[in-house]
Amino acid sequence: MQGMRRMRFPTPDQISLTDVLYALSDPTRLQIVRMLAEAGEKTCCSFEFSIAKSTLSHHFKVLRDAGVVHTRTEGTQSINSLRWEELEARFPGLLPAILGAIE
Repeated sequence: MQGMRRMRFPTPDQISLTDVLYALSDPTRLQIVRMLAEAGEKTCCSFEFSIAKSTLSHHFKVLRDAGVVHTRTEGTQSINSLRWEELEARFPGLLPAILGAIE
């Protein structure tokens, strides 16, 4: 694991509403969240967007930094999931309201 950068995630009390809303303000990131809500978990490579890998990585970083998404590594795969429980505890009803508005 030498040379691998460790991902950092905000603790539930560090998740701010402005950061979450900013992260969800981008259509691509909103689509990522919708897909994760439906699938539960997805690897980074299973998202089929017509954007550069570096751009997709940036979107995941914004979502992670805001506390919306958790990413864990298994081998060479990055597996993403929503931090549904933490977000629901911090901002009750926020994700269901946002996801309901885009469906």
